[in-house]
Parts: sequence; C-alpha cells; structure tokens
Amino acid sequence: MQITDVLTSPWAIVPEKLLEIHAIYDARVKGERIDLAAVEARIGKPLANESQGYQVSNGVAVIPIHGVIAKKMNMFDAISGGVSTQLVARDIRAAVDDPAVKSILLHIDSPGGTVDGTQTLANLIKEASTIKPVMTFADGVMASAAYWIGSAASEIVSSGDTTQIGSIGVVTTHKDISKAEEQRGVKTTEISAGKYKRIASQFSPLSEEAQAHLQDQVDQLYTIFVDSVAENRGMSSDVVLEQMADGRVFLSKEALKRGMIDHIATFEQTITNMQNGVWPMNQEVTNQPAATSATNAPVANKPVSIDEIKAAYPEISQALINEGAEKERARIKSCEEASMRGYENLVASMKFDGKSTGETIALAIVREEQKIRNDKNAAFVSNAPQPVKSDPVNALEKPKDEAKDKVNDQSLPLEERAKAAWDSDASLRAEFSSFGSYLSFVEANGGKL
Repeated sequence: MQITDVLTSPWAIVPEKLLEIHAIYDARVKGERIDLAAVEARIGKPLANESQGYQVSNGVAVIPIHGVIAKKMNMFDAISGGVSTQLVARDIRAAVDDPAVKSILLHIDSPGGTVDGTQTLANLIKEASTIKPVMTFADGVMASAAYWIGSAASEIVSSGDTTQIGSIGVVTTHKDISKAEEQRGVKTTEISAGKYKRIASQFSPLSEEAQAHLQDQVDQLYTIFVDSVAENRGMSSDVVLEQMADGRVFLSKEALKRGMIDHIATFEQTITNMQNGVWPMNQEVTNQPAATSATNAPVANKPVSIDEIKAAYPEISQALINEGAEKERARIKSCEEASMRGYENLVASMKFDGKSTGETIALAIVREEQKIRNDKNAAFVSNAPQPVKSDPVNALEKPKDEAKDKVNDQSLPLEERAKAAWDSDASLRAEFSSFGSYLSFVEANGGKL
C-alpha cells in the first residue's frame, strides 16, 4: 500500500484506526520525519517487511492475521501494525499443500483495512476450506475487512466475552489540502482528461457531484461486502443487513446471538478441539493439493477414504470402533436371549448377519411355530375319515306306527292283534302276568283291545 492510498482507497476498518492512519499521513504531509528507531522501541519489534508465516501444532497450521490489512506490506503498514493479504494467501496455499497440516486456524486480531485484496483473500479461504478444514479464531478484535476475511472460514470462534466483532461497512475520505499548500506558498495545478479522472482531487474542495460519485462507489462496495458475508455465513443478504451490517461492533455473546460467530472458547480449547475433531466443519473436506494460482475457480472434491480418516483423527476413529463393537456385542446377546429349544440353527444363522436383533429373531420363531401348527392341522384334516352319506329325511313325514296299525287291522286274527298290543304297550305287560292271561281277558271282553 502506498501512502497516497490513504486518500484514494475505500476502507473496511473501524473509524478509530483510520484516524490513527490519517495522523501518520498528516505527519508525512507536513514534512515531519518518522523516528523509525522510536517506533521500533514502542512496538517492541523491528520494522521488517517479512511474512509472518505459520506454525504447525499437531496438524493444525496457525496463520496470524494481525493489524491493519492491506494488499501489500510496506513500512507504512509495519508502523501501524499491518498484514499483507498477498502474503497471507501465500501462507494458506502452503498450508493446504503441506502434508503435515490437517486443518488451518486463522488467528485474527485486526480492525480491518483496505477493501482492495480483501475479497480475493476471502475467496481463497473459502476455496481452501473445501480441501482442509479452516477455522477463524477472533482474538481481541475482528472488524470490518477482518470479519469479511474471517467469515469465509468453515467456523468462527471468539476468544472471550470482550472480543469485538463486526463493523460491517465501508468508508472513504476526502482531504482537501489546498489551504495547507496555500499557507506554505504552494499551489498544485492538475491537468487531466476525462470528467471523473480527478473529480475528487485533494488539491481542491469536494464538490457535490464528486461527493455523490464517491458515495456511489462506497455503496457498491458495501453491497459486495454484505453479499459475501451472507454467502459465507449461509444466510440471506436481508438478514445480514438487518442483524449485522449497520456498522456497529458487537461483543462476542451478542455476535453469537446474531449468527456472526459459532463458538466462544480459548485459543487452547480451539486448538485441542481442532486436533480432536470435536467441532465438525460446515463443509466437506478432501485431501487434494491446493491450487498454486490465485484464481477463484472451484476445486474439485474427491471422497475421503477410511484410512485417511483414521490417520487424521485416530482417537475419534478408535472411539467409534469401540462403540460399534459394544453395540454389536449387545445385538448378538439379544439374539441369543431370544432363542428357544429346537431353534438353535435358526438363531445361529441370523445373529451374525449384522442386522438381526432379539426382537426380529423372536418374530421369526413365532412365524415358524405358526407354520408348524398350520401344517399339523392340514395333515389332521387330510387324514380324517370321510363322513357317511345318507338320504335326507323329510322333517314333515312322521314315522309309521306299525304296531298300532296291526292292532287296528280287523283282518288279522284276534290273537295276532292282541300280541301286537302286548308287545307295544308296557302298561299291559305290567298289569297282566302273562300274554295268555291278557289274551283270555280280551276274549272274555268280546275281542275288544
């Protein structure tokens, strides 16, 4: 970033930090020389323009994003405490390509920075998260451009209740230095072509038309900012506008309620949980190597093998194996407890199929019992004797009384008729001692029966 970018570039940064940057710029405009030794003593480090790189802790690559964010690093960024989006992008690609790195943690403590370079870095982070898990750890402040970048990770963790999150918005400034030049006896005349080429020049007051032009640019950048956060956080732009993007800075608990972050935890807890895979990433991951270019083309995924999962998460894999073995033992035990005498072979064939339970085996035994009973009933019916056929009897036809007819038949001899009466009437046999005495009685009575 050049010193003139302070005036010409739109910023996604908290206002207080922008004022501090303006103060540095004003000192340069006034011709004041910056005491570099004093600055180094104040910040406790040399003003070296070097990449911060990353450190790997048990498979987690920690990439620092500290200070004001700009596309390129120079002495101005170092004085104000800055980070280059280009160098962070380089470190992310290296971490994705590093076989020792299983996941990536972006350690962010930044008030934001220039818009230029921010979206490109955010897109790269989103691309990297499809290859390896990427998490953001907000430590102190993650505002404006820093939140834009951090929101592209799979999940966001805040270090504590006092961490500041948000400040979603865009700001640009116009500083008129014409009076300052006049006091120094200097007048700058610009020669330009094109209506808007120097419409907002610092060497003259800002016109209404120039202000409207700058406002239009800021509004367009703000829309891009909001849409990117909405896509990164999996919500609509309207929700981001209503809940997050009014320029305010929120403390962690309020940011959590508004869906701006996912967890509140210490740095140590975050590293441990990432190493153990306690917090699942929101996106599918693969072990493909990272793209070496800065393009934003999507990276194709490939399935993750069981061996890769075991290698990346050995403790979780073993815990899952132990849990599965315990459930399988319980399943086999329930199958054996459901067994009945005579069904040992059935139980043996089902208990090792990986899916049968005591309930399904009990149901299978009941079905076998029902089949046996049905077969026995069918055999009993088939072996039973056939019923004897007979002619139906007319229910209205009364059986004939042959003895009575014989008694009343006058054509028969009296003795035969008396014998028929004797045989058919038990009261006669009880009254007379013999058929002969009864016959004598009938003859004496004139043959009356």
